[in-house]
Amino acid sequence: MISVIICSADPAALQLVKENVAETIGTDHEIIAFANANAEKGICELYNEGTKQAKYDILVFMHEDIEMKTVHWGARVLEIFAGNPKLGLVGVAGGGYKSLVPSSWYNADLEVNGGFYCNLIQGFKHSGREAFLDYRNAKNEKLTKVASIDGCWMATKKEVALTHPFDQNLLKHFHAYDIDFSLAVGRQYDVAVTYGVLLSHFSEGDFSPVWENEISKVHKKWSAVLPVNADGLDEKSLLRYERRAFKMYFERKLDQGKTYKELMQVCWNARHSRIFKGLKWYKMYVDLWRVWRK
Repeated sequence: MISVIICSADPAALQLVKENVAETIGTDHEIIAFANANAEKGICELYNEGTKQAKYDILVFMHEDIEMKTVHWGARVLEIFAGNPKLGLVGVAGGGYKSLVPSSWYNADLEVNGGFYCNLIQGFKHSGREAFLDYRNAKNEKLTKVASIDGCWMATKKEVALTHPFDQNLLKHFHAYDIDFSLAVGRQYDVAVTYGVLLSHFSEGDFSPVWENEISKVHKKWSAVLPVNADGLDEKSLLRYERRAFKMYFERKLDQGKTYKELMQVCWNARHSRIFKGLKWYKMYVDLWRVWRK
């Protein structure tokens, strides 16, 4: 039995996804939906409220702009958790390496990167591109352990969500909650991507200034833990990969109007990472200075 929790901004979309879940889930369930069209509350606060209200042991947090495609997907979710006792969080898209450089759950700027794992039909509400099936399973697995997942759809256990609640004190809007939750859960449990559940997600990410601010908060919070290396990249090489990605990040943010002082703060926030042991973190300041001078 599954509790489905949705933060809704559109009553019509919510009605459609309720009907779709009822038709496809294939197991007893409840839907806990919060009407939040005026953004009175952040998604973390509402997801925490939903967790407390949930009657069932398995929780699914999902966006309302989704259509579930897999028939009896609820039974598959229950089987996944039953067969993997260490599993704490599962999604349909995620990255095997979560960088120290501020980014989403996958950082394309890294010279050598962790894997990009997913199984979903990706739509494009903002750009107008044609939707396509995005299936990436390089390891040919049923379940791939990752560093963090995309929050469009994610399943966990109620006990996990109660022990590691969404950080509503830090994140007040609708961004970065999925990375923060992945990193919190991943300290004690496995985080993974499943290829046994297919859905259609009607919109792509929105990388706004608000998103960037929320991501920065998460990176500051987890600076002593990042990078998370679920794909087992060579730890001795991570400093080189991250320094290159930081340089690209500095260049992009300076072009976008970020100040030298603001980027110095980003460097300072990252100093606790294991890859910057000793005085290696000072190299970030040198890199920033060189980019800024250029």
